Amino acid sequence: MNTTITSNGKITKVESRRIGKTAAYWTVTIILAFSIALSGIGQLMRLGGNVDLVTHIGYPLYITYILGTWKLLGILAIVMPGFPRLKEWAYSGIFFLMTGATLSHVFAHDYGVGGFNVILPLFYAALGIASWALRPKSRRL
Repeated sequence: MNTTITSNGKITKVESRRIGKTAAYWTVTIILAFSIALSGIGQLMRLGGNVDLVTHIGYPLYITYILGTWKLLGILAIVMPGFPRLKEWAYSGIFFLMTGATLSHVFAHDYGVGGFNVILPLFYAALGIASWALRPKSRRL
């Protein structure tokens, strides 16, 4: 809260948000949105190793359409203005999706090169938590 004096001599309280926190929110959120959107598009189009990644741990191939669609819808909900309750659900969905992916790979003993199949979804989950924690009041319930 900042205190300012208006032209007629009245003292008013002005709520301000540090510019650094806003910049951090948008930086983290853009990285999250870009990463999850690319992943979702890759799953919908079955690009790269998406087919092998899913079938190797025992999931049916059609799961890529479901996961890809939910990822894109979740990111859309997070970046568009308004709808704070929908944003809460989207953040939760990303967290559960990414931690579920991590556990699926761990239980299937599919760690990837250097643990990549475990570390990457945990990184995305951490980005989601950071974006959620840094979000401005206009994007909260």
